Amino acid sequence: MPILSPAIHFSEKLTGKADTSVIFVYDDKKLSKIAAAADKLFGGLIAHHLDNHTKFAADAGQTLSLALPPKSDTLRVIIVGLGKRDKLTSDLLETIGGKMLGALSAQGAVKAAILNADDVDAAALSSILLGVQLASYRFDDFKTVKKEKETAQLKTITIVTSQDKQQAKDSKMVDALAQSISLTRDLVNTPPNVLYPESFAAKIKSVLTPLGVSVQILDEKQLAKLKMGCLIAVGQASEHAPRLVVMSWPGAEKSAAAKGTKAASKKAEKPLAFVGKGITFDSGGLNVKPFEGMLDMKMDMGGAATVVGLMSMIAKRKCKVPVVAVVALAENSISDEATRPSDIVTSYSGKTVEILNTDAEGRLVLADALTYVQEKYDPKLIVDLATLTGAIMVALGLNHCGAFVNDNDLWAQLESASGSTGEKLWRMPLDDGFRRELDSPFADIKNIGNGRMGGSCTAAAFLGEFIDKDRKWAHLDIAGVAMSKSTPTCPVPFASGFGVKLLNRFVEKFYG
Repeated sequence: MPILSPAIHFSEKLTGKADTSVIFVYDDKKLSKIAAAADKLFGGLIAHHLDNHTKFAADAGQTLSLALPPKSDTLRVIIVGLGKRDKLTSDLLETIGGKMLGALSAQGAVKAAILNADDVDAAALSSILLGVQLASYRFDDFKTVKKEKETAQLKTITIVTSQDKQQAKDSKMVDALAQSISLTRDLVNTPPNVLYPESFAAKIKSVLTPLGVSVQILDEKQLAKLKMGCLIAVGQASEHAPRLVVMSWPGAEKSAAAKGTKAASKKAEKPLAFVGKGITFDSGGLNVKPFEGMLDMKMDMGGAATVVGLMSMIAKRKCKVPVVAVVALAENSISDEATRPSDIVTSYSGKTVEILNTDAEGRLVLADALTYVQEKYDPKLIVDLATLTGAIMVALGLNHCGAFVNDNDLWAQLESASGSTGEKLWRMPLDDGFRRELDSPFADIKNIGNGRMGGSCTAAAFLGEFIDKDRKWAHLDIAGVAMSKSTPTCPVPFASGFGVKLLNRFVEKFYG
């Protein structure tokens, strides 16, 4: 969780003292009326340095710290470059916020004030503040000695704005989104001896139930009764039995009706559905991974973690429409009870699957989860997320998520949400040629294609076999984007939290 996040306050004018003032400047290096008025209090110091400091170009995220005379009300001013006005995307603004926080922390600021927040619009300011929140994230739960430099932290940031009441309201949603992304990061960063199917399921219940999300946990006995052969096969070698967790948000109107504050709607609305792969550790099974390939495999539940973070945000912002989410949790381990290459199992759908590679396990657990959510909830659409294939990283690298979508309207919605959040999607092909590669002489389908080519596409084709005809469906292969190196908005280099922003925007913009 973002334990070092400063408190954000909004005010029409600055009351009290701030040890550090912040001024935003675009790349033309011209002070706005608001900034110029503030600069008068500093004796024209900002304008002087903008005119004479040749190395400061006010590029996006560039900062310049200026010390003020000892008798000044504030100790220093930090100029934060915004770059070109027409190039300010939401993800760039978040980066600016992260770099601003870095500059404030480097100067030892305790109380800061942004004096010309009205020089950016409300949406831009929200993105900057989200960047501040995300940059505050830490994951030191397992450290017995905390870093000394993190004990003296920035306590408050006061935003001076004429829209203080509306911005304060917007800030609550920014904080909720940051907390939801941080929840996803926390889950992915947690080691697999602590986060395994049973404990993951319990964590989901403890976090989401207080928010009004109904959580149902299906244990191994219930899975066996339901004949979820694919999910059971993946988890049967582990001492930690698999789980299927179902999360339901009724929609704000139904939630209000349940409390007696509003009349219930006449007809039940079909929910949106999200499904996540939750392999809490992936050894590869009997098709065991090499040492290097196993080091990051605590993150193989990244799809499930994203779904949980999304459901947190859905509840916190009181989403208007019903949403259901299902995560399939298992540990792909090795023992004398492990699934063998060439085993044939019966999926929850009734289709038989020949398992030729036990390291192609994510698609197996998703198959049962996808069938379950369709049978039980008849959703309006389904989006599944999974760290599914290394092949998607070969195809797209580490900055784009592969999107396999069977409906053009659904793709247009996801693409729009991607563009407005900066979480990048790239549409990948779904066609019959990839499905034919999965034909098996012994079962209805096999779990891998022929050879190494098109691995992410054959994996998606496998999942498509478990999607009802005419059901809108998107599969997001997040293997390349679920992890991140250290960046201004992701200071802990592992879990990125990718997908929570994207899918929250998708739901909010197009469904409510």
